[in-house]
Amino acid sequence: YKDAILDFDEAIKINPYFSIAYLNRGMAKNHLQKYNNAILDFNKAIELNPTDYNAYFNRGLSNTELNKYNTAIEDYNTAIELNPNFDLAYAFRGSLKNEFKKYNEAIIDCNKAIEINPNSYQAYGNRGNSRKGLGDYKGAIFDFNKTIEINPNNKFAFIQRGLSKISINEKDSACLDFSKAGELGYTEAYELIKEFCN
Repeated sequence: YKDAILDFDEAIKINPYFSIAYLNRGMAKNHLQKYNNAILDFNKAIELNPTDYNAYFNRGLSNTELNKYNTAIEDYNTAIELNPNFDLAYAFRGSLKNEFKKYNEAIIDCNKAIEINPNSYQAYGNRGNSRKGLGDYKGAIFDFNKTIEINPNNKFAFIQRGLSKISINEKDSACLDFSKAGELGYTEAYELIKEFCN
């Protein structure tokens, strides 16, 4: 990503009004976890092209990483206004609504994302978290199953499905999920195994 940033720097020197270069440089900075710097690039991309829904969405991702959830939701709202079929914006806005325990609102967003893109593992995972938050553990397990079906290496879905199974006394199956999450690199899964499985 560092080389890409240098390339975008050059493109911007040649044409300082090239909004896509700012957008792409911001995305590269996001990958390097330089969120505040990324936001500056997304701001410039938006200034140059106020209808670029990707710039709002990516700025929302940066704001999410900085725990600026209300600001991120505003960015996702704008991205959706500009592109009502932007499934990821609905899915990520739903995720943030979960942070505020607005589970029913989050489910509406995730349902919309799934309607637009039936393979949105992010939407299924976020809706699973919403259902888990509402105590609908079987509904949550269904959604985590779909997440894993679409994205079999999603360690977080295994963890959340395992926790949902613990809540309905399916301990053996939950422990298998925790173990799989551990195999996928989620080392905290082993703490859950110690707590629930030994």
